[in-house]
Amino acid sequence: MGKQKAPRRVADNEALAVGTMIRGSAQKLNLVAGLIRGKKAEDALNILAFSKKAMAKDASKVLASAIANAENNHDLDVDALVVAEASVGKSITMKRFHTRGRGKSTRILKPFSRLRIVVREAEEA
Repeated sequence: MGKQKAPRRVADNEALAVGTMIRGSAQKLNLVAGLIRGKKAEDALNILAFSKKAMAKDASKVLASAIANAENNHDLDVDALVVAEASVGKSITMKRFHTRGRGKSTRILKPFSRLRIVVREAEEA
């Protein structure tokens, strides 16, 4: 009996990696994701390595994971990979408080984000 195998969420010439708990706001992570959308995978890794944005380190890890998934799990050519999709979404938000003067306190929100990167094997032109 058992359950049916889950269908692939991406095409046969694509590989996927998701970073689910990246510490930082989705708005800041989306700025970094915009740098690599549509670029070749090798170029995207170089862009992230030399970016001044702090979120670039976490995005680089997710991109490296997507490239490794493409190579090891789906037998795709690493040299022909292109970042087909880099989408960002909100995850949880930790709520903390900061004590203030006169017995008051204020909220501190510590957001987390999700990053979904899909790499596709480009056809030779």
